[in-house]
Amino acid sequence: MSDSKLAGQFFDAAIRLLQRVRDECAEDVEAAGALIADTVTEGGRLFAFGAGHSSLAAQDVVYRAGGLALMNLLTVPGVVGVDVMPATLGSALERVDGLASAVLDCSPLRAGDLLVIISLSGRNALPVEMAMNARALGVKVIGVTSVAYASETTSRHVSGTYLKDHCDVVLDSKIAVGDAELTLDAIEAPFAPASTVVTSALLQAVMATAAGALAGRGLEPPLLRSGNVDGGHEWNGRVMTEYGDRIFYRR
Repeated sequence: MSDSKLAGQFFDAAIRLLQRVRDECAEDVEAAGALIADTVTEGGRLFAFGAGHSSLAAQDVVYRAGGLALMNLLTVPGVVGVDVMPATLGSALERVDGLASAVLDCSPLRAGDLLVIISLSGRNALPVEMAMNARALGVKVIGVTSVAYASETTSRHVSGTYLKDHCDVVLDSKIAVGDAELTLDAIEAPFAPASTVVTSALLQAVMATAAGALAGRGLEPPLLRSGNVDGGHEWNGRVMTEYGDRIFYRR
């Protein structure tokens, strides 16, 4: 099989997944967007968290041209991205009981805020405890996960639950367990993960929905513009000044 044919198969697989979440998750996307709009309207702050490669989708909605200026990254040292050495440490930390409590205790999160938690499997201790403890604080939680993992894997949290069990809204990425879309006889392992593509698209759909919901209420959505277009820096400076008490990535 030619390399170009494999590339085409991956694009086809990703497109099918995107079409599936568009059609099957429309109500949940609408609910998540409305929840974000409610939080903004009521003076709450917005945060996003993801561990490992799930952090890519979280980072994609923070300080992003065309995105909501109020979305902040909730970081956990050692698990955001693969820059920690060794990279396997991040995976190990996701399984540590109690880490989420320590992170939340040191974070600015408070009642009335909203936290987006991204975890493909949703089975590890960190995302499960993050959701449980955040809700106990009075924080609304949007979970982005593959619900299939809950029926095909075992939870690694002492409660036996998954991220999906502790959210106000769940966005199901529909990613198959293992996150690999292609197989080939000559290659022993499945390959070509699509979770980042789908998860990022889901979250951008939610952000677009939230912006529309705010506009529908007669409020100007606190959006950022590209710094590479004329007037972009001035626009962003105004937005950041107006909402400075809810933006933490400048501090």
